Amino acid sequence: MKNLLKKIQTASHQYGLWDTGSKIILGVSGGPDSTCLLDIFLRLQKTYAFKLRIAHINYGLRGKDSASDEKFVQELAGKYGLALDVLRPEITSSKNLESRLRDIRYDFFEKIRQKNHFDLVAVAHNLDDQAETVLMRLMRGSGLAGLSAMKFKSGNIIRPLLATSRQEITDYLKNRGLESRIDKTNFESDFLRNKIRHKLIPYIENNYNPDIKKTLSVSAISIAEDHSFINDFAEKTFQAHRELSARKILSFHPAIQRRVLRLAIAEKKQNIKDIGMSHIEEILKALRSTKSKNQNVIFKGLKMSRKGDKITISKL
Repeated sequence: MKNLLKKIQTASHQYGLWDTGSKIILGVSGGPDSTCLLDIFLRLQKTYAFKLRIAHINYGLRGKDSASDEKFVQELAGKYGLALDVLRPEITSSKNLESRLRDIRYDFFEKIRQKNHFDLVAVAHNLDDQAETVLMRLMRGSGLAGLSAMKFKSGNIIRPLLATSRQEITDYLKNRGLESRIDKTNFESDFLRNKIRHKLIPYIENNYNPDIKKTLSVSAISIAEDHSFINDFAEKTFQAHRELSARKILSFHPAIQRRVLRLAIAEKKQNIKDIGMSHIEEILKALRSTKSKNQNVIFKGLKMSRKGDKITISKL
């Protein structure tokens, strides 16, 4: 148990997760990971003088189990004298469910953080989650951004357990005599993540690399650092060439070409989650065109126009 506390503190020092006196919202679902997270922050509170608050989301997708999860978290909050904020969103469609639930979750956390003038939001993603995410994104064809997966700190979001395995969390709870809620849907094989968790990763561990989860997690951190460097370079390049020129963009390294175009698009369109590689490649194709006529690319409510060497991106 002391080793896990020390491990969390080491990660905090390495990645600058918090300061003494930080005010932190804890995302607590009632599952093993977030129950572990809560207990660790309560134990570290004496050392770092944290001010803590709990946030819980009851999606209502598992009927009585969802209600029981909420009651469990309410009891935890009462036991430790912590304020609790609960959201019960209305989920009307299963389309892109994982992505929509993630957006709902982080939007809620951020609203609670701002409303109460807190500094950070701590979530309980662990090393196993990281490995599963990397494999999911690899199979879907992600670039560096996707393979970077999750970071220990992203803006106001911190993930103190990101180097901690699910087994370590289970052992911690057992040694501390702590109960938690189990989401039975985590054992179903209908979802890609669960197939990766229960079938693919065990197969790789048994036949190729017994430390595959740690290997993938370490790789994700390294990729994230590379991605951050390339992004910083692309940002400086973009700021130095505000007047977009086809000739200038095509003179950049391909990795920088794509990022400069994304930055230009982001100025016109706040959310570029729906801007895929195909859109960027279509624009680059237009920039490479040797035809004398003007080139236009229509995509996602935007228009890229090339007149001679000059490029403009505008809303439709």
